[in-house]
Amino acid sequence: MNQSATTVSELLAEQAEELGEEPFLYFEDRVLSYADLNREVNKAANGLAALGVKEGVGVSIMMPNSPEWLFVYFATQKLCAYAVPVNVGLKGDGLRHVIDHSDSSVLLCDPSYSETIQAIRGELPKVKEIVVDTTYAPDGFEVPDQWKTLAEVMDAPDVDPEVEINQDAMSSLLYTSGTTGLPKGVVNRYSNTNLMGIRMLGSMLQPDDILYTCLPLFHANALFLTTLRALVIGRPMALSRRFSASRFWDEIRKYGATTFNALGAMIPILMKQPERSDDKDNPVRVVFSAACPASVWAEFEERFAVRIVEGYAAVDGGGYSVINMGNAPKGSIGKPMNPFKVATDDGDDAAPGEPGELLFKVDDAKLRKVEYYKNEEASNDKIKDGWFYTGDLVKTDEDGNLYFVDRKTDSLRRRGENISSWEVEREINKHPDVLESAVFGVPSELGEADVMAVVVPQEGATIDPEELASFCEEHMAAFMVPRYISVRHEIPKTETHRVQKGVLKREGVTSDTWDREAVKT
Repeated sequence: MNQSATTVSELLAEQAEELGEEPFLYFEDRVLSYADLNREVNKAANGLAALGVKEGVGVSIMMPNSPEWLFVYFATQKLCAYAVPVNVGLKGDGLRHVIDHSDSSVLLCDPSYSETIQAIRGELPKVKEIVVDTTYAPDGFEVPDQWKTLAEVMDAPDVDPEVEINQDAMSSLLYTSGTTGLPKGVVNRYSNTNLMGIRMLGSMLQPDDILYTCLPLFHANALFLTTLRALVIGRPMALSRRFSASRFWDEIRKYGATTFNALGAMIPILMKQPERSDDKDNPVRVVFSAACPASVWAEFEERFAVRIVEGYAAVDGGGYSVINMGNAPKGSIGKPMNPFKVATDDGDDAAPGEPGELLFKVDDAKLRKVEYYKNEEASNDKIKDGWFYTGDLVKTDEDGNLYFVDRKTDSLRRRGENISSWEVEREINKHPDVLESAVFGVPSELGEADVMAVVVPQEGATIDPEELASFCEEHMAAFMVPRYISVRHEIPKTETHRVQKGVLKREGVTSDTWDREAVKT
């Protein structure tokens, strides 16, 4: 394992020198070595430099998972520029906000998003160059006027650009998912690349591990916890275009992957797939998970012969993290290493079992400060009176183990009771005909909120809202049972599988929504 590099630029060069033709990336039928990666990144860096990319210049990347995505991202890191990974599901004002707010001068895109970008091109005055990657372009695709192709840009020398890295410069802007409002750009600087921390994460792996991700590269999980970790420890990674429950384990077997990261509903959705005789016949050793429901944890481990390690962290989490390595009950995220408290809305310590916001005692305000781009107010709100406010609701058991409850913005209050949407969803998802669900609050004539659930049935199944409501009455407190139930074919999500509750809340109760109170009357 390489231990000397302090920047990603140095790391790429040193790993190419040390590991040479050993494989770094498996993507479909392509295999790229560490040396290949460094050469292609150098080409991209020199080509982008010719377009004016340098320190202080932003490069937006709106591309699906591919090796070319990584070439462009790592190229920005060799030029001391800053990368802006763009959620490929964005359109219209949401997309315009990210590209324009980030002050990007160059935009890299895939042909499948060219029409989306052209629709807002007149609202992107700061973008000077648009580059389209035609590697996987469909037949007949025509490059828009004044756009360049990535192949043209990368027709450049494969030597290192040898740019000195300014540690104070921005290295990337990672925008929050914006499920309830406009995304905020979280600033990363070259001084906090944190290769040492990633090396420590690498110590949890074994020398022959192969990492796999199907999560989008614009998300910190795939970019840092899989890609950068593989690069740091010198192991191969396998990259999929997207998450597919039906193809998931076949891809795992194809690449011989021994570990993967799972977010949100991935594990429950994989559990909903029809059982196969070869479920246990896979090479995976350990799954690094976030928000795995306790109800399927043991069953998932048994069915697929894997071990789940549960963790908690956030891109705007000040570097704090919690991990359950098996030293806490299933369903728990573990015990924090840092001093913390669980606070009620009044600022008091929450009792065991009582939900409250997770706060960490700030040990180093400079180190823990979260910097939102051009949003000083939001940055300052994260640390108050010596405590870091995560914005997440948790609860403890009698032994001090933490359990995730909900995002504070997703919780709701009904008739004097605080309700975790996540807990209601967890119970609804236990119904055999339900694939997944989303729970949120809608205005009530009695004040506060009523509970609404949007549910998606399993393939081939049908859901009777009244029967589902009866199921809920048997499995949860009366005040948690949804008043409104809407059965749909899909739930709007971000590319990281987070439900866009802002969209659902705006739609609210529609004409075809089942109303429990109407049935009662």
